[in-house]
Amino acid sequence: MAELSPQSSADEIVAHLRLVGSEENRLGMLRYGIRIERALGIPHGVQRQIARKIKRNHERAFELWESGIMEAQFIASVTADPNRFSAANARQWASSFDSWDIVDGVSDLFVDTDAWRELIDEFAADEREFVRRTAFAMMAWSVVHRKKEPEATFLTFLPIIEAHATDDRNFVKKAVNWALRSIGKRSMAMHGAALAVAERLAWSTDKTARWNGRNAVKELTDAKTLARIAARNV
Repeated sequence: MAELSPQSSADEIVAHLRLVGSEENRLGMLRYGIRIERALGIPHGVQRQIARKIKRNHERAFELWESGIMEAQFIASVTADPNRFSAANARQWASSFDSWDIVDGVSDLFVDTDAWRELIDEFAADEREFVRRTAFAMMAWSVVHRKKEPEATFLTFLPIIEAHATDDRNFVKKAVNWALRSIGKRSMAMHGAALAVAERLAWSTDKTARWNGRNAVKELTDAKTLARIAARNV
């Protein structure tokens, strides 16, 4: 088989993925709660190497997505052009989400699009488990990636987090917690607001909200966490 390059077609890339997939790796993914029906068992590091090799190609990314193969879809998200990726595209892709790992990988792309903020509101209100997870994964990624975004934007996420902190579905609950902790670690100014939410949740009568609150409080009051936040804001 020819070496992959920026000129490789979607079919050639998919054929390569099938060649390098590992049944042992695929079955191992089950340990992490990843659905494997659409997976080939290729580590994320290898997927990223392939994405770097084939480079960005927006049209081909949609062809890769249509393959339905998890690894091809992740590579599609890395090689699509966020400047040309619409809210409608994001809704279409999110509608097929069925595992936390593809959510978290593709949310990286969604955060870089112009529609990212409206998508967070929309996806958080969506009752589908993995679509709702997308909203909170996007919150967490946006804290890291959107470095020039005013802190006020991230603070508007806190009421959404608090509103959905009672969602006891495992993959939503963990993403809500991830988003809350990420906001609290962005800066000392945001730390106080996030910690206040976490402390309220920790005293909630709802079991899931308490879990979210206590977990976030534990990390946001940890001495090492506080030192890292302070160093970041020097």
